[in-house]
Amino acid sequence: MTDLDIREIHLLRGPNIWANYPVMEAWVDLGSLKDTGSDEVPGFNERLKNWLPGMIDHRCSVGERGGFFQRLDRGTYPAHILEHVTLELQTLAGHQLGFGKARETCIEGLYKVIVRYLDEVVVQECLRTARELLLAAYTGGTYDVAAAVTRLQEVVDRNALGPSTKAIVDAAKERGIPWRRLQEGRSLIQLGQGAKQRRIWTAETDRTGAIAEYIAQNKELTRTFLKQAGVPVPEGRIVTDPDDAWEAAEDVGLPVVVKPTDANHGRGVFIDLKTREQVVEAYPQALKEGTGVMVERFIPGVDHRLLVVGSDLIAASRGDPAIVVGDGESSVVQLIESQLNSDPRRGELETCPWDKIDTVKWDPVILTDLQNQGYQPESVPHDGERVLVARFANWAIDITDAVHPSVRDHVVTAAKVAGLDICGVDVVCEDISQSLEKQGGAIVEINASPGLLMHLKPAVGQVRPVGEAIINMLFPDGGNGRIPLIGITGTHGKTTTTRLLAHLLKASGRFLGVCHSDGLQFGERRVASKRGDRLFGTQGVLLHPWTEVAICETSAESIILEGMGYDHCQIGVVLNVDTDHLGLGYMETMEQMTKVKRCVVDVVLPSGTAVLNAADSHVAGMAEFCKGSVLFFSRSADHEALKDHRSKGGKAVLVRDAAICLAEGEAERSLITLSEIGLPHTGHFVFQIDNLLAATGAAWAYGLSDAQIASGLKSFE
Repeated sequence: MTDLDIREIHLLRGPNIWANYPVMEAWVDLGSLKDTGSDEVPGFNERLKNWLPGMIDHRCSVGERGGFFQRLDRGTYPAHILEHVTLELQTLAGHQLGFGKARETCIEGLYKVIVRYLDEVVVQECLRTARELLLAAYTGGTYDVAAAVTRLQEVVDRNALGPSTKAIVDAAKERGIPWRRLQEGRSLIQLGQGAKQRRIWTAETDRTGAIAEYIAQNKELTRTFLKQAGVPVPEGRIVTDPDDAWEAAEDVGLPVVVKPTDANHGRGVFIDLKTREQVVEAYPQALKEGTGVMVERFIPGVDHRLLVVGSDLIAASRGDPAIVVGDGESSVVQLIESQLNSDPRRGELETCPWDKIDTVKWDPVILTDLQNQGYQPESVPHDGERVLVARFANWAIDITDAVHPSVRDHVVTAAKVAGLDICGVDVVCEDISQSLEKQGGAIVEINASPGLLMHLKPAVGQVRPVGEAIINMLFPDGGNGRIPLIGITGTHGKTTTTRLLAHLLKASGRFLGVCHSDGLQFGERRVASKRGDRLFGTQGVLLHPWTEVAICETSAESIILEGMGYDHCQIGVVLNVDTDHLGLGYMETMEQMTKVKRCVVDVVLPSGTAVLNAADSHVAGMAEFCKGSVLFFSRSADHEALKDHRSKGGKAVLVRDAAICLAEGEAERSLITLSEIGLPHTGHFVFQIDNLLAATGAAWAYGLSDAQIASGLKSFE
């Protein structure tokens, strides 16, 4: 038998029985280790503590620092240890999270290991790595933890959200805006729901137009447009060959810049060229990075990147050159490695503010700059001699507060001329606190999808709230991007209740997105689907751009195996809890199944309502967990739970004298007689009365009038 065999992995992408956020639930068979405590294996605890000393911070159930190590010393079992090692590996990879659990199932030796995650690929890789590490610790082997962590960090870099996207998502979460990653490994994000949704891809939005991106990418077109709009830009033109490049350089005046017409991020840009030889040599190198080449007058000064969001300048950073200082013994290559690439701020990961200088595959621009100073990579500068390696390699200093008002106006104008809602504007000048006209400065480039990291991690100066600024633009006036969402669960009657409620809410005049076990409904259009009551259906309803109200049947299968497709609901309906789904996902007791169904109640907003069956004790008990208000329903007007609820002023829907009545506290009014209702509800169909009451309660909680509800109940077929 395989030890620590990972039988199944379930990514619970929404609220679930463990937490109201995504977790991974792994079903792990401990094999021969099932009865092995950590205190029973010689050297095990010492190896684990030495390999992962950071676990000293795991408080565990002890509730204090070092708590997990105390549990190790007293003796704890492999599933619990696997949980903590997986969490620690996530932390070492850059995802610091603290929630985890390990729970035994009804199958001997089979445990559920639950761990919170930020990225699905990362957490699974951390789990598998944790298993390998633990097996090595149990058998007394060796394990290269540093190599494993490096590999996991690379997994994070390939798969997790980059810093720009994460900053925007974090700002959205702070505002209570729901979000969802739309494609694994991509930073394509849905913010908000249905008709109120917006989308981003890094620092681009769904309103970043293709025309605007084309203008920004076409440097000559950008320069022409900005010049016509009165924005300072360098003189220049497109050139056709090296000889034409030199002719243009003579026309605009030396020194000059030779650059591609349509590249970005500084690729293929050769600056401060003073001779024909330099210009002619730069031409083919620039052409490699684009479809054409242009020559511009060189603007002396320092490079600045200014971020425009909407109509506002949000942040500004100054780019300083990367310089090495000779010691009389080391080559330029050696100096770059020891003085620049050794800086922890440089690296290949997206989270590093600065890139490493590649000393194997040299950037032609760097080689040209070195040659212009009389150096080759193997040259040895004199002691104390300063050598410029890369002119704009260190985005280091926040200078937002120093930007001159006229410069602010120019960069906002530049973004608007191109049509970009988020724009990085490159400004070259000696002093950003002075007007460009006064010092001969200019805007030299604009960029769509600008990097935000320089503003999030400046080496010097204030961190700027760029993510918040983008969210404020996408969701003005404090909007949270939510639409009314009604979640419906229970063992029996979910689909009928969902369809009936959808029929009632037609009276609202809103576009309905509905999902249930029979399929999906968008307005009047119906789509057959076997996964309508699963995560797939809910996500589809919330993805549809016209959905103004979502009504989502939420099955036990979805909650147990996938998590719910929504983080909160305005109205949560629970019909009943029965034994039908016991055994699914090793849920063996009514208490466990009640917790499954309660998930819908757990996520009701404080301003929302839980609609609960007072006659089902498992359901009625969920009321104490609801953060919003509670509306009970019952076929019996004299049910004790119902009467107690009404005595406290609560709302209820009930049957009295063969009529559905609406009650609020002691006040009560008749809505419609049962005989007037189109849905069969007598004889074998008497159980349908609960569905009628639940749908009526949800419609009332939504805000429909008595007349609208009664009319809908009469016409439903």
